[in-house]
Amino acid sequence: QVEVEESGGGLVQPGGSLRLSCAAAGRTFGSYGWFRQAPGKEREFVAAIRWYNGRTYYADAVKGRFSISRDRAVPSVDLQMNGLTPEDTAVYYCAVGRSIESTMMTPGGYNYWGQGTQVTVSS
Repeated sequence: QVEVEESGGGLVQPGGSLRLSCAAAGRTFGSYGWFRQAPGKEREFVAAIRWYNGRTYYADAVKGRFSISRDRAVPSVDLQMNGLTPEDTAVYYCAVGRSIESTMMTPGGYNYWGQGTQVTVSS
């Protein structure tokens, strides 16, 4: 079992920003993905990155507002979230996997998951 840890959630006003971070057992994995789940809704893809070449993937709902990046020094993956709206309120989960192209944007493409961090956007 691999421990995946998220950090950086919290409460922010509409239009504000938050930065989430994800680290997994002090090692790197082929792919890192962020998913979110709001109350009463299914878990949905947010963003992902392939570790070896830095290629990124985004859900249409967050394109232009969210940015995923890798920090080779830690190693970790960050999700910078700008222009947050109440619709972004959810528990955000980080997951790691083996970087298979066809599954980068689906939960099934990831092997290990974090416990989630709450992001609440409210005035």
